[in-house]
Amino acid sequence: MKSPAATGASPAPRAAKPARLREVGATPAETKENTMEKTPAEEPGIPLGERLNALGQAILPPLLGIVALLGIWYVATMKGGGIPGPVQTWDAAVALFADPFYQNGPNDQGIGWNVLSSLQRVAVGFGFAAVVGIPMGFMLGRSKFLAAMVNPIISLLRPVSPLAWLPIGLLVFKKADPAATYTIFICSIWPMIINTAVGVQRVPQDYLNVARVLALSEWKVVTKILFPAVLPYMLTGIRLSIGTAWLVIVAAEMLTGGVGIGFWVWDEWNNLKVEHIIIAIFVIGIVGLILEQSLILLARKLTKESA
Repeated sequence: MKSPAATGASPAPRAAKPARLREVGATPAETKENTMEKTPAEEPGIPLGERLNALGQAILPPLLGIVALLGIWYVATMKGGGIPGPVQTWDAAVALFADPFYQNGPNDQGIGWNVLSSLQRVAVGFGFAAVVGIPMGFMLGRSKFLAAMVNPIISLLRPVSPLAWLPIGLLVFKKADPAATYTIFICSIWPMIINTAVGVQRVPQDYLNVARVLALSEWKVVTKILFPAVLPYMLTGIRLSIGTAWLVIVAAEMLTGGVGIGFWVWDEWNNLKVEHIIIAIFVIGIVGLILEQSLILLARKLTKESA
């Protein structure tokens, strides 16, 4: 028997030849079927009508809700009064956002600078709360004795109003800015501690038994077993904490002054610019919604990656 090298023929043409014969001899219907199979863009998927229907169901109800809110607002203010209507507020918003980053001194800055200052305080206070709260949650979840010792303190301090912590911060730090950051820290740390500890306590005991059999170190138990299992609980605590932090900063800045969206609201009240207060309410809500949705997207991505 002669080898392919000896006959001068390579294996590839022999394999391709039957395929070419099949294409030549194929019927038009078979050729069309083969072409459809080779074109990914023509693969059957969700029909365009169903996609448009789903898009309409996702957009239409919120849009109708916003229109209904504006209608109620317009009807309630059409006879005048102290609260401006949607048209007057819109005109004020157009003028306000024409230059959101102007500076006319330390106490007269655009709404953009005030929002950025508030976000900076929230980032610092929330960051410190995450650095302290998440490891503490792991420790409480791993140690029943430590949890029994600390849980009554958490239950006692968690319901305390955020504004009750502010005088303590002013007394300790002697300045308004670190006192506001401290208030954010102390109010946003509890959801992270509690959710992380609950997540650790709900890790199946079988996982920990396997780790004990394999004689894994505590670091590997935390990083390889506990962290992936606790991640959804931890992200839920982070999402709750960022909402709390954003709520607290507005109230804290109203009392401490300086630059920030809370101080800006109080300053506009002193200037009797009610339409600016309504604009600030919408801005605070939109920024809070963006923060929450960003964390939800991050949580979904990290959860998929850890799955």
